[in-house]
Amino acid sequence: MTKPTKTAEMPDIASHAKAQVAGRLDWVGMNHIEMPLLLDTGGGHPVQTTARISAFVDLDEPDTRGIHMSRLYLHLDRTLGEQTLTPLTLRRVLKDFLGSHEGLSTQAMVRIDFDYLIKRKSLVSDNSGWKRYPFSLIASLQGKNFELEMAYQVIYSSTCPCSAALARQLIQDQFRKDFAGQDSLDPQAVVDWLGSEQGIVATPHSQRSAADVRLQLSPSYEAFPFVEMIDAIEDALKTPVQAAVKREDEQAFALLNGQNLMFCEDAARRVQAALESRDRVLDFWARCSHFESLHPHNAVSIVTKGVEGGYEPIDGHPSAWAE
Repeated sequence: MTKPTKTAEMPDIASHAKAQVAGRLDWVGMNHIEMPLLLDTGGGHPVQTTARISAFVDLDEPDTRGIHMSRLYLHLDRTLGEQTLTPLTLRRVLKDFLGSHEGLSTQAMVRIDFDYLIKRKSLVSDNSGWKRYPFSLIASLQGKNFELEMAYQVIYSSTCPCSAALARQLIQDQFRKDFAGQDSLDPQAVVDWLGSEQGIVATPHSQRSAADVRLQLSPSYEAFPFVEMIDAIEDALKTPVQAAVKREDEQAFALLNGQNLMFCEDAARRVQAALESRDRVLDFWARCSHFESLHPHNAVSIVTKGVEGGYEPIDGHPSAWAE
């Protein structure tokens, strides 16, 4: 097989050719890069997962044809393939992006999308099951200004308070009808009635729901608070969906739903209170969506921290709208 002839220097059009039309570019890079990722799950050893990565720098030199995309890829591969993902790791990658584009770029950004798996214990039974939480990390560097955003989703159950009240009224009406004319009530008969389909003639509607959260994190975090922030939302809402479920777990879940009736407005306020108490969360945006079983549309509530110049409730970002 004939090998290609080695030349003294290969052509580098991106570096040496001038742009056909001059102009600065906000961001240039790549997305949907597939790479392994090492995550700290608190077990002492990092766990490898698969990530989808976007890497960008600006092109500040208007006459330069293009950036060095291969350098972005190689920096990602060398760093993320060998080191556990931390805020410091991302800052180092961004500094490498800019160092390899000195004279061309003044800011860099990376976004990493992946699934975080946690094994959760069942509510009552001696079982456990895996739950998946989709995460996105977005880091940017301009000069010494390093910004860090974490976005994730928590799935939970919501039971409508209005529907619950209407169901209780129907049960009361049925009770009056079935026990009308009786001077005294047999407690066991009432217990039997309450355990029958004839007695419980109506049930409130509930649905799977989602809390989508975006956080602006303080760079002081040494490790990403994945579990901490998941727990903050699940503890506030109190009805996270379950993985491994026996009958006793399902009954306990029904009790949790009955004790935590909520509209989407109630859910958003719970999330708001949970995030307000986190000192190192500089800003937050959260959307609670209840995928209604009564309606063909969703009930949605959005809340922000209200930081000046921070997240807007509806800001044009795709995360602000139902997807």
